[in-house]
Amino acid sequence: MCGRFAITMPNDAMAQLFRAAPANALPEVPNFNVCPTTQVHVVTSEVNARRLGSMRWGFVPQWYKTPTDGPLLINARAETVADKAAFKAAVRTRRCLIPATGFYEWTKDADGNRLPWYIYPKDGDLLAFAGIWQVWDKGEEPMQTCAIVTTAANTAMSKIHHRMPVVVTEADWPLWLGEAGHGAARLMQAAPEDAMALHRVGRTVNSNRASGPQLIEPLEDQEASPNS
Repeated sequence: MCGRFAITMPNDAMAQLFRAAPANALPEVPNFNVCPTTQVHVVTSEVNARRLGSMRWGFVPQWYKTPTDGPLLINARAETVADKAAFKAAVRTRRCLIPATGFYEWTKDADGNRLPWYIYPKDGDLLAFAGIWQVWDKGEEPMQTCAIVTTAANTAMSKIHHRMPVVVTEADWPLWLGEAGHGAARLMQAAPEDAMALHRVGRTVNSNRASGPQLIEPLEDQEASPNS
């Protein structure tokens, strides 16, 4: 799964990278602790033009009477996304990219303590998670919501967690966004074994209120710091 991530690229640089027109109001960056139900950056393709906008991370199906009327849908499984009632229309016609610098996962020690890890691209490039989106219009104002598509982890990642986000490479952005015809289903697979790096980070990030660049620093660097 993917339940927390970081995004550090400035909004103007993000818009330039994706060749997308930026919305007037975008989430603040850098954010080293992006949490579910908050607004996240989302790239969509609309009438032959890309848009960098903002959506609530937490997909809300049309039949929910309120945003909390059912489970919080922050992820959609690649293996079942085309069949699930909540997601099947979106994966056909409303696919998006969700930019990230890296993401977090957790293991547990012998005492059950949650030990966070930070996973990021080895080449330093920005990640583009495969996403789907939905407008929920049962409230006072329509709400744009999204979920991250996940798949079975590759061997390296499986040592930490059995799931990981689907990462779309730049060459495949047009296909996932629906700009390059059909066949996006083939993109819903794990990143190559050598594409990602990971390291343990401090348990401060276990709190959804934590912030700051220290959240992604390797644990051994923090322990060696005179201020740790």
